[in-house]
Amino acid sequence: MTQDQETQNVNAVDSGASPVAGEDPEMARILRRETHSSRAGAATIAAVLVIVLCVYALLESGVRAVGQPPWLIDPSTAAERVIALPAGISPLLLGASGAVIAMVGLFFLLHAVLPGRRARHLLRDPRTAVVVDDEVLASALARRARTAANVTQEQVMVVVSRQLVVVNVRPTSGSRVSEEAVRSAVQAELEEMSPVPMPSVRVNLASSGVIGA
Repeated sequence: MTQDQETQNVNAVDSGASPVAGEDPEMARILRRETHSSRAGAATIAAVLVIVLCVYALLESGVRAVGQPPWLIDPSTAAERVIALPAGISPLLLGASGAVIAMVGLFFLLHAVLPGRRARHLLRDPRTAVVVDDEVLASALARRARTAANVTQEQVMVVVSRQLVVVNVRPTSGSRVSEEAVRSAVQAELEEMSPVPMPSVRVNLASSGVIGA
């Protein structure tokens, strides 16, 4: 068990909260796969690109070694042109090529650096591991907020992220909605579900109301 896992377990015990089932290393790996996107696709693309470039360079070198004309460009000629950059290439083509290379590099860099978390939360349960989509959480919280605000389904929109729940409410014209009551209701629903990590709640009341039916 890593130091981070030990710290999380100690915090769970100290706070008196029910643990997430399967905090052992094996289940932890399964839960991480369910809550984080796979890097296999990006790694496969990078590997294929590197293999293709290496094979092409090897073939061109072999063709040059036997005295045959190159398939596309001679390796030494290619190296000379790279060294001579930006001579011989129009600024527009050079800028476009640089932008494409920069975007490809940024794509792989972000996949390597960012955590790649999926829109999912874990629910605390001492017996089993529960993974729920953020859309399901948003639906349950929207229902609770709708009841607290006494509005229709179309007047409430909830957005759930890893650390924040944003509740947008458009009250009915002539009807007063308590922002604190909505926040308390949503917070109580969150505490009942106990998602991990526990997000904070922010309520936005629209300045313009909806005409009641």
